[in-house]
Amino acid sequence: MDDETGSSTQLHVVICPWLAFGHMLPCLDLAERLASRGHRVSLVSTPRNIARLPPVRPALAQLVDLVALPLPRVVGLPDGAESTHDVPFGMFDLHLKASDGLAAPFAEFLESLCGEPGRKKPDWIIVDYFNHWAAAVAIKHEVPCALLALLAATVVTALDIRLSVSRSAGAPKLETAKTELVSVQGVSGTSIAERVTSTLERCNLVAMRSCVEWEPESVPLAATFRGKPVVPFGLLPPSPDGGRRGDSGKDGGAAMRWLDAEPSKSVVYVALGSEVPLRSEEVHELAHGLELAGTRFLWALRKPPVDADAVLPAGFEERTRGHGLVMTGWVPQLEILAHDAVSVFLTHCGWNSTIEGLLFGRPLVMLPIMGDQEPNARLMERRKVGVQVPRNQNDGSFDREGVATAIRAVAVEEEGRRVFTANAKKLQEIVSDTECHERYIDRFIQQLRCYKY
Repeated sequence: MDDETGSSTQLHVVICPWLAFGHMLPCLDLAERLASRGHRVSLVSTPRNIARLPPVRPALAQLVDLVALPLPRVVGLPDGAESTHDVPFGMFDLHLKASDGLAAPFAEFLESLCGEPGRKKPDWIIVDYFNHWAAAVAIKHEVPCALLALLAATVVTALDIRLSVSRSAGAPKLETAKTELVSVQGVSGTSIAERVTSTLERCNLVAMRSCVEWEPESVPLAATFRGKPVVPFGLLPPSPDGGRRGDSGKDGGAAMRWLDAEPSKSVVYVALGSEVPLRSEEVHELAHGLELAGTRFLWALRKPPVDADAVLPAGFEERTRGHGLVMTGWVPQLEILAHDAVSVFLTHCGWNSTIEGLLFGRPLVMLPIMGDQEPNARLMERRKVGVQVPRNQNDGSFDREGVATAIRAVAVEEEGRRVFTANAKKLQEIVSDTECHERYIDRFIQQLRCYKY
């Protein structure tokens, strides 16, 4: 179908996401939205990552190419560690070094496209901010490039050259200290700040995952980023029914059956993402906090460092049996959030999870751990859709009492529950406004069309 400009001229867009499923999945959604308007998309990643992506919708498969580039072996990185999900805590910089090795195969891929007889070179390359090498290849072939910011406008406006919120008003001491790490070069030889700066310098515009309806104060302030125009492309909300990601599988089916037996609006769904590192003592405090809160809960405990029986407090599952369930395998998050038994979402406030939770109007208990999660949580707290678990600002620690208090404030106490739920429902109206977000995609395409290299 045509975009809102009425033009049917096909674009060819290459999308190069960072090697994390929190980046690859939104990029696949963006690819499909572009393809639904008749545009050709090449989504670039590594073989194992592509094999684990959901299949492209059959109606769009001819327009979306999933391009597998070999990830070089780096000494010290486990075999098969192609996404951040596979990388043990503390090896992030080795993963960065491996990803830099994609520069040569990406250059070969783009060379093949630009030199292909009878075909014009790609119209755009959309590059995740870590992948500075892809932006460099785009420059070489004179292909315009967009920096992909899968971030809230609130975060974009707070970024400095080091991709840091450390100088923004209200940034806690702990957050300031953690963001200093973006200037550390490590074994890859290139710091995160250098990567972002290098990518941005080579890009013609910034593509941002937000919209003015969602962030009315911040989106206008994010009209430019370091002198480059910022183009919002909406929130990319997933289909409320789960769409192609609705296959519950064995573990997912168990979670859904458990929810089916629970009373309406009684369960706290706990999920801190598949890549958020929690130390054993933090897992214990979270478990004890759930126990103290006394609410029903479904806990998606992803990627435990050891066997689940060892990582959880002794006797925890026995004591909470009947009103709590811990799942250590994959669970269908969208189906769970949509279930009538779920009342509250305890989340790390990654941008994907925040959008998904509010797509179903679930108030939030927020436990941010790293990256943009902290400013996301502050944004949601300002919107009064939930509360954060109290943290020690010197070492980032939290305790069971703080977890229990936050859960009760959102899920149990009548006044808080009423206010947070009402405000979450207001944001749900924005996230679920499909026509609004499709218009942002159309306008984004229009911006791509208008650009002349």
